[in-house]
Amino acid sequence: MTNEIAAIILAAGKGKRMKSDMPKVLHLINGVPIIRQLLASLKKAGFSKIVVVIGYKGEQVIDELQDMEVDFVWQKEQLGTGHAVMMTEKLFAGYEGTILVAVGDVPFLSPDSVRELRAVHNCNNASATCLSAVFSDPTGYGRIVRKKGTDILLDIVEHKDADPDTQRIAEINSGIFCFAARDLFQALRHVNNKNVQQEYYLTDTVRILRSWGKTCAVWKTPNPLEVMGVNSLDQLISLEKASPSKKSQE
Repeated sequence: MTNEIAAIILAAGKGKRMKSDMPKVLHLINGVPIIRQLLASLKKAGFSKIVVVIGYKGEQVIDELQDMEVDFVWQKEQLGTGHAVMMTEKLFAGYEGTILVAVGDVPFLSPDSVRELRAVHNCNNASATCLSAVFSDPTGYGRIVRKKGTDILLDIVEHKDADPDTQRIAEINSGIFCFAARDLFQALRHVNNKNVQQEYYLTDTVRILRSWGKTCAVWKTPNPLEVMGVNSLDQLISLEKASPSKKSQE
């Protein structure tokens, strides 16, 4: 197994509930754009290659990150997280390492958590490993279905597709994964949009990989703050108040 690790950051969305014309990932927390904080953590974790998927007003994201060593890929139509990752495949031709896929609106993801996620991924010789968390209110998030008492991931069920029993699960998908690169892109070719939102879900790769006999795993962060994203101005304000830098100053 190669030790190379690369990252794909999903940053194409507008964030309709932000009530702003600015791309969601450029909103500030403690005076710094969300995506810049995330990229700084990934650099500390030793990533050799980072690809940022842009869409809505992507030129602004490029301008903000011009001093950072990242590649950009356009997602002209926002057709889901799986579709966004599909857009990057050419940049990973011949790449045999691990790829971290992360949403671009999680400012507090730490290098240590990335390393722990990767360790679980490698320990299980997994094709995909999901970073999860337990939220007191998991509404709107995909739910983690794991093999009881293990770190083996059986399925991820999107909230809108979940039955009442599954909706009672408090462990959620953060949208952050480690993948074996070759398995990721092979599985994405089999993802369809036959779901409530008619989108290509990255999470469907778990079901596909498992159907091929591949191992999928999950690691639960002990600090849910690290995977909390920003979907509204209220969430932005709450995250800023809860930020590690603010707490260290108290």
